[in-house]
Amino acid sequence: MIESFADISIIRQCDLVGLPRSSYYFRPAGETQENLELMHLLDQEFTCFPYYGVAKMTKHICRKGYLVNPKRIRRLLRKMGLMAIYPKKGLSLPEASHKKFPYLLKDLSISRPNQVWATDITYIRLEGGFLYLVVVMDWFSRYVLSWNLSNTLELGFCLDCLDESLMRGQPEIFNSDRGSQFTSLAFTAKLEQRKIQISMYGRGRAFDNIFVERLWRSVKYEEVYLKNYAQARDAWQGLKSYFKHYNETRVHQGLDYNTPAEVYFKKGLRSQ
Repeated sequence: MIESFADISIIRQCDLVGLPRSSYYFRPAGETQENLELMHLLDQEFTCFPYYGVAKMTKHICRKGYLVNPKRIRRLLRKMGLMAIYPKKGLSLPEASHKKFPYLLKDLSISRPNQVWATDITYIRLEGGFLYLVVVMDWFSRYVLSWNLSNTLELGFCLDCLDESLMRGQPEIFNSDRGSQFTSLAFTAKLEQRKIQISMYGRGRAFDNIFVERLWRSVKYEEVYLKNYAQARDAWQGLKSYFKHYNETRVHQGLDYNTPAEVYFKKGLRSQ
């Protein structure tokens, strides 16, 4: 809300919105180069072994020659939004004021496009930093309806991704974890306004977002780790090309060797 080139001084603008001037000028310090190296190693190991917890991740990093303790590894994993995939208490806790929704997919037969959409966030490494990637995917066809990048985990980039996907249509059920972005009133209200059922997995539902987890593995091994992006714009261009390939030309064994676009739009389907 503060504009540096406005006719009103910065001091006056801060007074009007009730913001201390020191807060306006504050810039959080970035991670050290060593921590970025650790985060890249953690991301690659997590992609291979998503069931590794803090203890095993700490041992893995130590075997790479780094002197680290579990406290440091736990902080970096939380910053990256990574958590070991196994049933446990308090998985992806929402904010206390956010509403929880039940899990609706147990024993549900998913047989058509736009029956269930799913969303998730993952870490994307850069040479000198990192970004967060969010996607909305059609569960039946694996079609990526929308995606977005951000250098923070703030809500805005998730809302933009949701808005873009809803321009294509809407699902009967929208599935996510119970992270604060997806349990926020701003996010759930968009779904409720359209009469979309909200499903959230949490404690004891370790593999209920498995198709998006498989997408993350494909994105990283087929694109991110090969390209080793230098800057955010490189990541944007690379992912833009990759998702076009993933949707339109990359066949899936689980889809009888059709592409997600062919299954989602029901065009040009071929049997195995």
